[in-house]
Amino acid sequence: MSSPGRHAVPASAPQTKAARQARIRALLAGQPVRSQAELASLLADDGVQVTQATLSRDLVEIGAVRVRGTEGSLVYAVRGEGGDRSPRMGMDQEVLDARLAKLCAELLVTAEASANMVVLRTPPGAANFLALAIDHSVIPSVLGTIAGDDTIMLVTRDPDGGDAVAARFLELASQGA
Repeated sequence: MSSPGRHAVPASAPQTKAARQARIRALLAGQPVRSQAELASLLADDGVQVTQATLSRDLVEIGAVRVRGTEGSLVYAVRGEGGDRSPRMGMDQEVLDARLAKLCAELLVTAEASANMVVLRTPPGAANFLALAIDHSVIPSVLGTIAGDDTIMLVTRDPDGGDAVAARFLELASQGA
């Protein structure tokens, strides 16, 4: 069973290097991780078995670095995406939700739903940025996002969940204003 704030690897995740490295990035972004042994244990909790040598290579390949955490100890961090390439250590769900609300207030133009799909509109060039924030915020009802230049398509887990998710994004936009 996952602890609060952690999400297990979905059953649909393949046991590939790319999937393992994506899970490592997610773990490092979601919580402070102080050692490779701790990271290996977190991966094992998610059903991902890895040797220390493989884990060490993965950390180098994803560009993980050790930084001083908020409690003073050294923790692993991964570089930010997009324009901000500074290392980022684990952020809790509350911070991610606040960031998403702020971005929705700044970038969300419309949110419309049909069955289990939601179409979000943004100003030109902003869709990928907002979609990345949605993906990082880990909204359980959202299966995934696809972003173009000014349009994001979300697919919900519930076959009739589009209306509720669209309403949630409109609510986030008003909260972040």
